[in-house]
Amino acid sequence: MGTGDNIGIGGFIISGITPKHVIIRALGPSLTQSGVPNALADPVLELYHSGPAPIASNNNWRDTQEAAIKATGIPPANDLEAAIDTTLTPGNYTAVVRGNNSGTGVALVEVYDLNEPAGRLANISTRALVQTGVDITIAGFILGNQNGADGIVIRGIGPSLASSGVNNPLPNPTLELRDRDGALLATNNDWQDDPAQAAKLSAAGLAPSHNLEAGIAVTLPPGTYTALLAGENNSTGIGLVEVYDLGQ
Repeated sequence: MGTGDNIGIGGFIISGITPKHVIIRALGPSLTQSGVPNALADPVLELYHSGPAPIASNNNWRDTQEAAIKATGIPPANDLEAAIDTTLTPGNYTAVVRGNNSGTGVALVEVYDLNEPAGRLANISTRALVQTGVDITIAGFILGNQNGADGIVIRGIGPSLASSGVNNPLPNPTLELRDRDGALLATNNDWQDDPAQAAKLSAAGLAPSHNLEAGIAVTLPPGTYTALLAGENNSTGIGLVEVYDLGQ
């Protein structure tokens, strides 16, 4: 997480017609326990819906909702980390993570579905400054509590962000999909490289708008997965990694 345009932005979509109970977390200091260097010292979390002002915000998770956050069973491990426990109507939401007092470093933004039968999280996305080495952008997601495998689309977006006014977009994104053990399940550079996969992306209405952007269409069993967004030839810039649950 940097400053200005280089803050971290996590988006998600709640489908269905029933309000959904979620917890959103912004982690920084506790990442050092997993060997992450340069962790963000003091994350600040803001939640946006349709307007320019946040509908909820938090700096240190014990400040405002300590009891409710503890009741979820997944409170942040460090008092300086941020969390928001809330019930949201179906729609599009954005979680913005920045460093308190303009701090910078590696951070993690998470959304947990606390009452899965009420609709579903149909999409999650993360926009961040994609760098190299350990500073690429990593998106994790969990598929669970459903019968059988699920259709998933993962996209790595970069060049087309310029049309939305994003400065320094990642020029040529690459994607890797790995399982919980780190095994490589799928990879893609330019989404049209594989005609069969490109056809699946187009059929889902999720084909990237730029030929240099990446896409993976895959069917996955329940489990924990990681999508890694990097730049080809160690290029850097603002990138967006998205995961869509096709519900099939």
